[in-house]
Amino acid sequence: MSILTDVPTPTPHVEADQNQAVDNHAAAKAVLTVEDIQQLLPHRYPFALVDRIIEYIPGERAVGIKNVTFNEPHFQGHFPGRPIMPGVLIVEAMAQVGGVVLTQIPDVPEGLFMFAGIDKVRFRRPVVPGDQLIMTVELLSIKRRRFGKMQGRAEVGGQLVAEGELMFSIVD
Repeated sequence: MSILTDVPTPTPHVEADQNQAVDNHAAAKAVLTVEDIQQLLPHRYPFALVDRIIEYIPGERAVGIKNVTFNEPHFQGHFPGRPIMPGVLIVEAMAQVGGVVLTQIPDVPEGLFMFAGIDKVRFRRPVVPGDQLIMTVELLSIKRRRFGKMQGRAEVGGQLVAEGELMFSIVD
């Protein structure tokens, strides 16, 4: 299970187009480094599956990157001679990007966010060492400030790899 936690908000590094003003309520491009992500999420090696957030719109969506390398432990057994990133880890990586969004929503009580379910998940192509997984996760709804539903999409080189709905619940 994935556990996400609410921690103090890091200050994102903002990259703005010179022709646009940066607005704190609408996100231009915000970058969260791996150190920033570690302030938001409890995941650590080998289960930290997001290397960088390249776009972040508070309370709405985030886009994250996972650089897939041959040195990751799951490739030893999945599969020898033909390394393929397990689908459950692709879903987990999308969930961690979603965790960045969920942990930053105002007025959400403190606690641990955990997977409550996944729906309509489909895998379209394998992810292999050397790929850069780009994950876009959008908040669909929050109910009673305790349950969240998100739409996740993962791509490699502009091609769809996986997509589906992710549900989360806060556990006290």
